[in-house]
This record gives sequence, structure tokens and C-alpha cells, in this order.
Amino acid sequence: MLSLLPELSTWLRERVDEVGVEEDVRAFCRTREETGGGAPPPDLLVVLGGDGAILAAVRAFSRTPVPTIGIHFGRVGFLASVEAEHWCAALEEILSGRAVCEPRLRLVASFPENGRPESEPARPVALNDMVLSRGAYQGMLQVALRVDSDWLTNYRADGLIVATASGSTAHSLAAGGPILAPSMEGLVVTPICAQGLSHRPIVLHPDSVLELSVAQSAGVTTLSVDGQGYYPLRQGDTVTLRRHPTPYPLLSLSDLDPYKRLRDRLGWRGSAEPDVFPAHPSAPAPDCDTGEGGCL
Repeated sequence: MLSLLPELSTWLRERVDEVGVEEDVRAFCRTREETGGGAPPPDLLVVLGGDGAILAAVRAFSRTPVPTIGIHFGRVGFLASVEAEHWCAALEEILSGRAVCEPRLRLVASFPENGRPESEPARPVALNDMVLSRGAYQGMLQVALRVDSDWLTNYRADGLIVATASGSTAHSLAAGGPILAPSMEGLVVTPICAQGLSHRPIVLHPDSVLELSVAQSAGVTTLSVDGQGYYPLRQGDTVTLRRHPTPYPLLSLSDLDPYKRLRDRLGWRGSAEPDVFPAHPSAPAPDCDTGEGGCL
């Protein structure tokens, strides 16, 4: 991945006025958070790596969203729309103005944080998901969920995931949640190993205001924001989640087939390999030439 940086940056410098290079995206994200943003944002953000690198870059520019294109170098990643070998053609399309902008819905959380006055709650922003989870050595959580002030249910589970459409292919999918179209406006609530077998993932309206209250906890409960920001919560704390007013602009190519990306990332073939289910030796396949059996 890093071996491509010199070639890519040289290619860009021949076509645009200024190019900045950051090799450690997470360190760059921390620096921007500590300095409150620092220098003005660029016109385009090109991220080399997997979804983790893209989420870090998005987090770095959460206050001032920048059109972002991801060049895929990870394993199973959905946010990076360009394969590494096609980076040159992809950037040509972007610089010529032919790329497609996909505004992605984001979530903003509000909750009391230790060390902050109640009038100034923490307000982290997520592109993928917010996850309430128990500690490694404690019992189940009990989380009460309200939607637009109406009580929905209490979950007894290892945790609870609230994901956007972008995050529906991340932690929520691993926990049994549905896959949403990337630009779809909706929120997915997925319990993690729920004790009640009737508890299933639910898709909610994007403008819903969700309140997650830690009703019972045997220890520290953690709120994870895109798997990168972590906030400790206590029993009795409530996290309020709502749609962020500004979506994040992810870029993709005009001829991108999103379903091909699903097939490639998830290994969907659509049919069994010919040698996966060989004919049983006691039941040979009928001979179509004899006119017997049911060949079509």
C-alpha cells in the first residue's frame, strides 16, 4: 500500500496545484481532533487502505466533510469503492468531474461524560455505527430503547448496535442484521447475542430519535463510535442518538455496480460449484438419451 504513495502523489501533483500526504491516517485524525481542525480542509480526500482507514479519515473531517474516495487495500471492505489496480482510471474520472457523490447518513450521539459538565455532553459522530457493549468479564447488559420518546423494549444482551446504511455491512451484519443499500436513509438496531430469542434486528426511520438507557450493568459499559472512539458509561446513563444534519460525501465511479461489490466482498456465487455436490453413487444421474427420467 505505502509503495503506491510516491507514484500516486507524483501523478496528482502533475494535475492539481497542491497535494498533501499523510502516511498514518489515525495519527492524522488524532492531531486534527487535538488542534480543533487546524489547516483548511482539502478539496478531495484520497484514502488508501480498508474501511478502518476510511473511517479514521472521515472522523478527522467530521466537522468539515470533504469528498472522499477510498482505494481498497483491505480484506472485506465496503466503503472503499475503487480496487487498487484501478486507481489511475478512477482518479482521472474524479478530476474530470464524472464521479458520483453518495451522501451518507451519519449519527450523532449525546450523553453525559465523566469530567464534563452536564450542560456540555459529549457529541461524537459516526458514519458506520454506535455500539453499546458490556465488558469482557461481566454479565449481560440490560438496555432500554425508546424511539421518539416511545418505549420499544428492554434488551438483555451482550450489547446493542445502532447502524446506518453504511454500517449495515459491518458489525451489524456480523450480528445478524440486514444489508441496506449504501445511500438508503434508515437506521438498523441489532442486538448482540440477545437472551430473548424473539428480539430481532429492526429498521427505523432515519429521523427517529433513539434513547438507549443502561438499565442494568454489572460493570463498565462502553459506547464504541465507528470502532475507533470509546466512551465509558455507567448504569443509569442514557445515550441519545439522532441523524447528523450533514451527510458525509463519499465518492464512487459512475459505472460502479454495488451488487458486484457485495458478491466480491461476501463471496456470493449465486450457484453451487459443479463438484461441491457430486451425484450419490447409489443414484446415478439419468441418461437424457434414453428418454428416461426428468431431464430438461
